Amino acid sequence: MATKTLLPIEVYNRTSYAPDREFIDGELRERNVGTFEHARIQLLLGTLFQVHSREWNIQPVTECRMRVNEQRTRIPDLAVLSRGPHPSVLTDPPLIVVEVLSPDDTYGDMRERALDYSRMGIAHIWLVDPLTRTGQVFHENRWNDVTEFAVPSTSVRITLASLFAEFDEY
Repeated sequence: MATKTLLPIEVYNRTSYAPDREFIDGELRERNVGTFEHARIQLLLGTLFQVHSREWNIQPVTECRMRVNEQRTRIPDLAVLSRGPHPSVLTDPPLIVVEVLSPDDTYGDMRERALDYSRMGIAHIWLVDPLTRTGQVFHENRWNDVTEFAVPSTSVRITLASLFAEFDEY
Protein backbone atom coordinates (compact mmCIF):
# COMPACT_ATOMS: atom_id res chain seq x y z
CA MET A 1 0.00 0.00 0.00
CA ALA A 2 1.40 3.40 -0.99
CA THR A 3 1.82 6.01 1.69
CA LYS A 4 1.36 9.71 1.16
CA THR A 5 4.06 12.18 2.04
CA LEU A 6 2.59 15.04 4.02
CA LEU A 7 4.10 18.46 3.56
CA PRO A 8 4.32 20.97 6.43
CA ILE A 9 2.36 24.13 5.66
CA GLU A 10 5.47 26.21 6.38
CA VAL A 11 7.21 24.52 3.44
CA TYR A 12 4.20 25.10 1.19
CA ASN A 13 4.02 28.78 2.20
CA ARG A 14 7.59 29.46 1.12
CA THR A 15 7.51 27.40 -2.08
CA SER A 16 6.36 28.45 -5.55
CA TYR A 17 4.81 25.95 -7.92
CA ALA A 18 4.21 26.27 -11.64
CA PRO A 19 1.30 26.09 -11.97
CA ASP A 20 0.42 26.92 -8.38
CA ARG A 21 -1.18 24.18 -6.28
CA GLU A 22 -3.52 24.17 -3.36
CA PHE A 23 -2.56 22.83 0.06
CA ILE A 24 -5.15 20.44 1.49
CA ASP A 25 -4.45 18.68 4.79
CA GLY A 26 -0.73 18.30 4.14
CA GLU A 27 -1.00 17.38 0.47
CA LEU A 28 -0.49 19.41 -2.69
CA ARG A 29 -3.51 19.37 -4.95
CA GLU A 30 -3.45 20.36 -8.61
CA ARG A 31 -6.08 22.76 -9.88
CA ASN A 32 -8.04 22.20 -13.06
CA VAL A 33 -7.51 25.16 -15.37
CA GLY A 34 -6.41 25.90 -18.88
CA THR A 35 -9.39 25.68 -21.22
CA PHE A 36 -10.28 28.64 -23.39
CA GLU A 37 -13.80 28.85 -21.94
CA HIS A 38 -12.53 28.81 -18.35
CA ALA A 39 -9.91 31.47 -19.02
CA ARG A 40 -12.29 33.70 -20.97
CA ILE A 41 -15.02 33.67 -18.31
CA GLN A 42 -12.44 34.32 -15.59
CA LEU A 43 -11.05 37.27 -17.53
CA LEU A 44 -14.49 38.71 -18.31
CA LEU A 45 -15.57 38.54 -14.67
CA GLY A 46 -12.29 39.97 -13.43
CA THR A 47 -12.53 42.82 -15.93
CA LEU A 48 -16.13 43.51 -14.98
CA PHE A 49 -15.22 43.69 -11.30
CA GLN A 50 -12.21 45.91 -12.06
CA VAL A 51 -14.23 48.31 -14.22
CA HIS A 52 -16.69 48.75 -11.33
CA SER A 53 -14.10 48.58 -8.53
CA ARG A 54 -14.46 52.21 -7.41
CA GLU A 55 -18.23 52.26 -7.75
CA TRP A 56 -18.63 48.96 -5.89
CA ASN A 57 -15.75 49.71 -3.46
CA ILE A 58 -14.03 46.42 -4.23
CA GLN A 59 -10.68 45.01 -5.31
CA PRO A 60 -10.72 41.87 -7.52
CA VAL A 61 -7.82 39.40 -7.67
CA THR A 62 -7.37 36.21 -9.65
CA GLU A 63 -5.74 32.99 -8.49
CA CYS A 64 -4.48 34.31 -5.15
CA ARG A 65 -3.63 31.91 -2.33
CA MET A 66 -6.20 32.06 0.46
CA ARG A 67 -5.72 30.37 3.82
CA VAL A 68 -9.18 28.98 4.59
CA ASN A 69 -8.04 27.28 7.82
CA GLU A 70 -4.84 26.07 9.50
CA GLN A 71 -4.50 23.06 7.19
CA ARG A 72 -5.93 24.31 3.92
CA THR A 73 -4.97 26.94 1.38
CA ARG A 74 -7.28 27.33 -1.57
CA ILE A 75 -6.71 29.28 -4.79
CA PRO A 76 -10.05 30.54 -6.09
CA ASP A 77 -10.33 31.56 -9.72
CA LEU A 78 -11.43 35.01 -8.59
CA ALA A 79 -11.76 36.70 -5.21
CA VAL A 80 -13.40 40.05 -4.62
CA LEU A 81 -11.96 41.92 -1.64
CA SER A 82 -12.66 45.18 0.09
CA ARG A 83 -10.41 47.99 -1.11
CA GLY A 84 -7.18 48.46 0.78
CA PRO A 85 -4.01 46.56 1.60
CA HIS A 86 -4.03 42.78 1.90
CA PRO A 87 -1.36 40.20 2.76
CA SER A 88 0.27 38.07 0.04
CA VAL A 89 -1.74 35.08 1.21
CA LEU A 90 -5.29 36.10 2.03
CA THR A 91 -6.42 35.26 5.55
CA ASP A 92 -9.61 37.32 5.90
CA PRO A 93 -12.72 36.21 4.06
CA PRO A 94 -13.28 38.06 0.79
CA LEU A 95 -16.67 39.49 -0.05
CA ILE A 96 -17.05 37.07 -3.00
CA VAL A 97 -15.25 34.07 -4.43
CA VAL A 98 -15.97 32.84 -7.94
CA GLU A 99 -15.07 29.45 -9.31
CA VAL A 100 -15.29 28.68 -13.01
CA LEU A 101 -16.05 25.04 -13.66
CA SER A 102 -13.45 23.23 -15.77
CA PRO A 103 -14.22 20.02 -17.69
CA ASP A 104 -12.22 17.98 -15.16
CA ASP A 105 -13.94 19.49 -12.10
CA THR A 106 -16.68 17.58 -10.34
CA TYR A 107 -19.53 18.97 -8.29
CA GLY A 108 -18.17 16.95 -5.37
CA ASP A 109 -14.88 18.83 -5.62
CA MET A 110 -16.72 22.13 -5.96
CA ARG A 111 -18.88 21.33 -2.93
CA GLU A 112 -15.79 20.55 -0.82
CA ARG A 113 -14.22 23.81 -1.97
CA ALA A 114 -17.44 25.76 -1.27
CA LEU A 115 -17.70 24.24 2.22
CA ASP A 116 -14.14 25.44 2.92
CA TYR A 117 -15.08 28.93 1.76
CA SER A 118 -18.28 28.92 3.77
CA ARG A 119 -16.50 27.80 6.96
CA MET A 120 -13.99 30.61 6.42
CA GLY A 121 -16.90 33.05 6.53
CA ILE A 122 -17.30 33.92 2.85
CA ALA A 123 -20.94 34.88 2.31
CA HIS A 124 -21.00 34.94 -1.51
CA ILE A 125 -19.69 31.84 -3.28
CA TRP A 126 -20.45 31.74 -6.99
CA LEU A 127 -19.93 29.03 -9.60
CA VAL A 128 -20.02 29.55 -13.37
CA ASP A 129 -20.20 26.65 -15.81
CA PRO A 130 -19.12 27.98 -19.22
CA LEU A 131 -20.15 24.82 -21.06
CA THR A 132 -23.77 24.72 -19.82
CA ARG A 133 -23.88 28.53 -19.48
CA THR A 134 -25.27 28.29 -16.00
CA GLY A 135 -24.51 29.86 -12.66
CA GLN A 136 -25.01 28.77 -9.11
CA VAL A 137 -24.59 30.23 -5.64
CA PHE A 138 -23.66 28.19 -2.61
CA HIS A 139 -26.22 28.75 0.13
CA GLU A 140 -27.17 26.58 3.10
CA ASN A 141 -24.54 24.00 2.12
CA ARG A 142 -25.84 23.41 -1.38
CA TRP A 143 -25.61 24.82 -4.89
CA ASN A 144 -28.64 26.79 -6.09
CA ASP A 145 -29.25 27.78 -9.72
CA VAL A 146 -29.39 31.51 -10.47
CA THR A 147 -29.69 33.75 -13.51
CA GLU A 148 -28.01 36.68 -11.76
CA PHE A 149 -25.18 37.03 -9.27
CA ALA A 150 -25.77 39.76 -6.71
CA VAL A 151 -24.64 40.99 -3.33
CA PRO A 152 -27.68 42.25 -1.38
CA SER A 153 -27.55 45.85 -0.12
CA THR A 154 -24.95 46.75 -2.78
CA SER A 155 -25.03 47.56 -6.48
CA VAL A 156 -23.02 44.42 -7.33
CA ARG A 157 -25.11 42.66 -10.00
CA ILE A 158 -24.03 40.44 -12.87
CA THR A 159 -26.54 38.68 -15.07
CA LEU A 160 -25.51 35.46 -16.76
CA ALA A 161 -27.20 36.65 -19.95
CA SER A 162 -24.92 39.69 -20.15
CA LEU A 163 -21.84 37.66 -19.20
CA PHE A 164 -22.43 35.10 -21.92
CA ALA A 165 -23.42 37.77 -24.46
CA GLU A 166 -19.97 39.30 -23.88
CA PHE A 167 -18.42 35.83 -24.12
CA ASP A 168 -20.07 35.30 -27.51
CA GLU A 169 -19.01 38.66 -28.94
CA TYR A 170 -15.85 37.29 -30.55
